[in-house]
Amino acid sequence: MTSRSAPDRPSSSRMVRQSRILELIQGREIGSQAELADLLALEGISVSQGTLSKDLLDIGAVRVRAASGMLVYAPPGSEGSADRSANEQRLARICAEVLIGADASANLAVLRTPPGAAQYFASAIDRVAMDAVVGTIAGDDTVMVITRPSDGGQEMARYFLDMARTGRAPVRGETFDGERKG
Repeated sequence: MTSRSAPDRPSSSRMVRQSRILELIQGREIGSQAELADLLALEGISVSQGTLSKDLLDIGAVRVRAASGMLVYAPPGSEGSADRSANEQRLARICAEVLIGADASANLAVLRTPPGAAQYFASAIDRVAMDAVVGTIAGDDTVMVITRPSDGGQEMARYFLDMARTGRAPVRGETFDGERKG
């Protein structure tokens, strides 16, 4: 499969910021957006409350009650409320935003992103928990998706390119799981 490009994408700074937000809420209890904004500011990342609120929504952060009794931000799925369909819709939006191109070989799909977006993208892929995916490996601007079928790489690359083109997850019955369902 030859490399194909998706349309121009916005700056990767939002993806880098959202990736850092996800790391922060995974690593500590953060009870408010103001607290999160302060932590980001300490790292040189300035963000308005409105942008931070949209970032938390984009990454699927949830509010959960910590052992201390305090409500804190947590990664998506922390309450078990995220289902595959919602995760796949979110993945489709992320594909439309960050997938620059895709290539394949045997059971590998190689996905290109702007610098700094690959780990964020791989995390979204992992959350969908596709049976046909053994795992992902992310660098700075490249995600490698390893498929169970020995020849699944090309179909997997097409799956991601289709979502990048449309911004939507495939209709039911067309979800990649190693073969198209009819």
